[in-house]
Amino acid sequence: MPRQSKSLSALPSQTLAPLARLGERLRAHRFQREWTVAEASERLLCSPTTLRALEAGKPGTSIGLLAHALWLFGEIDTLDALAPAPSGLTAQRRVRRSASRPVAGTIAEDERDF
Repeated sequence: MPRQSKSLSALPSQTLAPLARLGERLRAHRFQREWTVAEASERLLCSPTTLRALEAGKPGTSIGLLAHALWLFGEIDTLDALAPAPSGLTAQRRVRRSASRPVAGTIAEDERDF
């Protein structure tokens, strides 16, 4: 029996229903394409048991597998709509870069000895 992490067992009940609905939508996409669990899991490079867990909305399934499934069903763009960043935070923000690390694609002073 696999170990369950403490974070998964502490999930609020409000998170389980949306995960179950997401799994139902993924199952609907599979049914629309008339793929069996075996066919879809082969395409997703996972076991049938893992695919069933994803379709059941089990919170322990990999987010990478979810992204792969969305891509397979032609819905990967919907992932961008998940939890958009607050507009006030992203509009005027600059990313700090370490002064010790050079910017990619630039030539350092000690390399200019030609």
